[in-house]
Amino acid sequence: MIQQRTNMDWMLKDLADSVPCLRHIIVLSADGLRMAQHGTCTDTADRLAAACAGLQSLAAAVGQEFPEGDGRMRLVVIEVSGGFFYLMAAGARAYLAVLADEGVDAGLVGQRMRDLVARIGEHLSTPARKGEVA
Repeated sequence: MIQQRTNMDWMLKDLADSVPCLRHIIVLSADGLRMAQHGTCTDTADRLAAACAGLQSLAAAVGQEFPEGDGRMRLVVIEVSGGFFYLMAAGARAYLAVLADEGVDAGLVGQRMRDLVARIGEHLSTPARKGEVA
């Protein structure tokens, strides 16, 4: 796992360097465990990862209201006073989360996150935990 985190560090740094105003970037498992981080301390990354797990669960519940889809959360964007929060599915049971300052180019963030997930999404997947439904 340590090697995986090291490999992800440069990928997350590349995202941060390509989009001005990004504040925190984390990769997390579906159950809210931080897998990698950039631009933030471990405590903040852990809090965000835990919050993201609840948010993706809530988004999936809302997604069930669309019978033509599969109900899976793809992207959640929240605008708050001071900035934006993005949560994107990034492989099986893995997510990419970004917090950005208010002046960020919102479209560019989404595009770069999608590009990163398309390039390395399979490497961001996490195995199902014991007793977890895939």
